[in-house]
Amino acid sequence: MIRKDTTSAQEPVLVIGGTGKTGRRVVARLRGLGVETRAASRSGDTPFDWADPATWAAALDGAAAVYITPLDASPSPTPAFVEQAVASGVRRLVLLSARGVDVPGFFGPGYENGGPHGEGERAVRASGVTWTILRPGWFAQNFSEGVFLDGVRGGELALPTGDGRAAFVDADDIADVAVAALTEDGHAGQVYGLSGPRALDIEDVLDEIAKETGKRAAYVRVDTDAFRTGLVARGFPEVEAGLWTDALYPIITSGEAPVLDGVRRALGREPRDFTEFVRDAAARGVWG
Repeated sequence: MIRKDTTSAQEPVLVIGGTGKTGRRVVARLRGLGVETRAASRSGDTPFDWADPATWAAALDGAAAVYITPLDASPSPTPAFVEQAVASGVRRLVLLSARGVDVPGFFGPGYENGGPHGEGERAVRASGVTWTILRPGWFAQNFSEGVFLDGVRGGELALPTGDGRAAFVDADDIADVAVAALTEDGHAGQVYGLSGPRALDIEDVLDEIAKETGKRAAYVRVDTDAFRTGLVARGFPEVEAGLWTDALYPIITSGEAPVLDGVRRALGREPRDFTEFVRDAAARGVWG
């Protein structure tokens, strides 16, 4: 049974991962609405570390709602955190999950039963409080502030994605949906699959960036082992490099190509197009 939610804008909202790609956007929007908001992370104004449960209680104290950006590790700490959040009085949970969690084989063999995201979803669903699950695909921002940025800037993007396509989703859309779920009625028990409005392959992506910057990075096709080795050479821990490599599987297979309707269902508008994302990022000088 889900208990009735009575969260008001005057009560604190805790944003786990409050300095990350979606978290910092959620924090900015909530504060813009006048909602008391705690940006929780190892470097945020509210100390929080997934690896240190001793930091959880203070972050949760008095919070009415939580946006959960989970740790992508197995076993997932999300179920234990959800249990503690509910015990502390949290009445609304919004979980950042991932597209394809409910599709067997979507991420390859390393993500049985949805992997860590599946563990988190099951915990949120069983929490007894109001919940909403967001399932975004690959972020457009991975080209502007993520793992692909150095390649685009350096003029050579090496990926094992072949001709695979993805409907890259803008992190601003994810944040807008998260804020709606945290502050409005009508989102309880909803699972929102989030994507952009059209699918692109990597050549398309680099063409879009070149139109705005006048400089086009080359797409270098490598195999997955070479990609993983390259990440480790750049300083990524072995485990993290493996996770990034596995996460590319839905692009390689074009599993991320179909357009999803979550932004429209949650917000009543179409998702931002990749061209809009590129134009805004280029105007900020992201790619030099």
